Amino acid sequence: MGKPIVLASGSVHRRELLQNAGIDFAVDPSTLDERALEAPLTESGATPEDVALILAEAKAADVSERHPGALVIGADQTLSLGDERFHKPADMEGARRALLKLSGRTHVLSSAVALVRDGETLWRHVDQARITLRDLSPAFIGRYLAEVGDAALSSVGSYQVERQGIQLMERIEGDFFTIIGLPVLPLVAELRRRGLVDG
Repeated sequence: MGKPIVLASGSVHRRELLQNAGIDFAVDPSTLDERALEAPLTESGATPEDVALILAEAKAADVSERHPGALVIGADQTLSLGDERFHKPADMEGARRALLKLSGRTHVLSSAVALVRDGETLWRHVDQARITLRDLSPAFIGRYLAEVGDAALSSVGSYQVERQGIQLMERIEGDFFTIIGLPVLPLVAELRRRGLVDG
């Protein structure tokens, strides 16, 4: 039998967070088309928290079909600036435009996690963090993107707060793990409650 816990995400950051927490797990990323799932939710007026939760559950449910009996962890993160939602940039020009929009303003990250076994959602949780970027000049944004390279394309805000992205920040309100994309403390507490981590 495979590992009893499966992470339904290809995110290097989420994998590192779980590894650093001492969790024994396998990785099997979901192949769902997130944007196709998200479009009707957005049109129906779903909040960023709702979208993150629904996508986290959908990913976990998708992967749970391939791992009977395993506890599957699904996760998703949304970034919203007022009514506007942001996605991972497709290219450096998209990253540049996103950072120009976020410059000098406060955006909200909603990070959701869900536990699913055999298609049934057993637990779900969402946390929010607020990040205010300092006023960024176009020239600085260009230098920042040249320095970080393709890493800017791997996150929804075009930054990694644990790396050089911290240079963009003026203020951070919220849990560090929520910002990275996985509310680790409530997740580990739930795994402990279920007897899957030592407690």
